[in-house]
Amino acid sequence: MEVDIIGTALLDYFEGNYTEEIRTRTNITAEDLMPLPHLFRSYEEMPKVEQKALQLSRGRVLDVGCGAGIHALYLQEKGFRVTAIDTSPGAIEVCKRRNLNDARHIDILELTGEKFDTILLMMNGTGIFQTLDKAPVYLKHLKSLLVPNGQILVDTTDLRYMYDSNPNGSIWVPADIPYYGQLTFTMKYKDLESEEFPWLYLDKKTFSELADTCGFNLKIVQEGAFFDYLGRLTPKTD
Repeated sequence: MEVDIIGTALLDYFEGNYTEEIRTRTNITAEDLMPLPHLFRSYEEMPKVEQKALQLSRGRVLDVGCGAGIHALYLQEKGFRVTAIDTSPGAIEVCKRRNLNDARHIDILELTGEKFDTILLMMNGTGIFQTLDKAPVYLKHLKSLLVPNGQILVDTTDLRYMYDSNPNGSIWVPADIPYYGQLTFTMKYKDLESEEFPWLYLDKKTFSELADTCGFNLKIVQEGAFFDYLGRLTPKTD
């Protein structure tokens, strides 16, 4: 997104200028609200899949799409060495002002030459893959950033529940949607509006197949309350 809606909203909230929420819309849903306090939630307020990811984190940690830094700051306070990255300059400004030691405005595909024990992709982390056909590009790049026994902890949601079911148990997906978890979003905040951007959700079977193709094993380590789940990706050994 060229307009930094997330960053603008995070800065407003951080500076005490909280007057409204971010509004989102997808190609399959009506307008919804993204409450700003949710983006500053504490560990106790996080869903079980996020709490589990933080519990499983080890070694040097990379938090991809860090937002306001809630996960990175929690781990930093626990003594972890954490690098937090985001494509939103406003989000990174908030992270720095919240005293996150290593917060960088950078796209994950531009990050090279470093290795991590744990890579976190939270709040539907598969969304950064954008589309199903781009997912292998991201997964292979993430693999290049892992130490040999490293792990990627990522949560996502199976969107099957959002579609009408057929009598045989399958779902009805419009012909113009290449995969039912591949959506297009727009965001609005105050007088700002984004262009459409893609965002990917993955069901377990599709995610497992992608992982296998890219040299990972996928283990589901936590089920959420709303069709979400936490996956743990580990590199295959020869």
